[in-house]
Amino acid sequence: MASDAMVAYDNFKGYMGDGTIDMDGDAFRSGLYLSASNAGTRGVGTGLLADLTSEHANANGYLTGGIAIVSPTYTEPVAGTWMFDFADFAPAWSASGGSIVARWGVYWDDTPTAPADPLIGFVLMDDTPADITVTTGNDLNWTLNASGVYRLSGAET
Repeated sequence: MASDAMVAYDNFKGYMGDGTIDMDGDAFRSGLYLSASNAGTRGVGTGLLADLTSEHANANGYLTGGIAIVSPTYTEPVAGTWMFDFADFAPAWSASGGSIVARWGVYWDDTPTAPADPLIGFVLMDDTPADITVTTGNDLNWTLNASGVYRLSGAET
């Protein structure tokens, strides 16, 4: 199973540009959303976590509200190119008492309170597209691209 690259939500660049999202100073989270969710819609609502529907239920090893992103960094690895990255989720979630089923992985900024929880981007967890199912006793490991979660470069970005 291969996942797609992260897709930025439409309001993300605006929130980053106006300082609502501080890529190298804020705390970030990631959560799982079901196939019925609107999480895969770039222009969802006002670009806030509260706009999303159908997060995975608080069950089977998944806690609603997702998990904290560990070791986020925002660096300039090459002149004129900025990269947002963080540690791989391994394991991110361990299924117990039933399966964890999801289609979308979502990243958001957990620090701002007004507006609260601006969205960064989403990932289609299986590019077939299909739901992923993690059965009891197994882990969902989420390995990120070695070149970072996303990169910003050039005037056309």
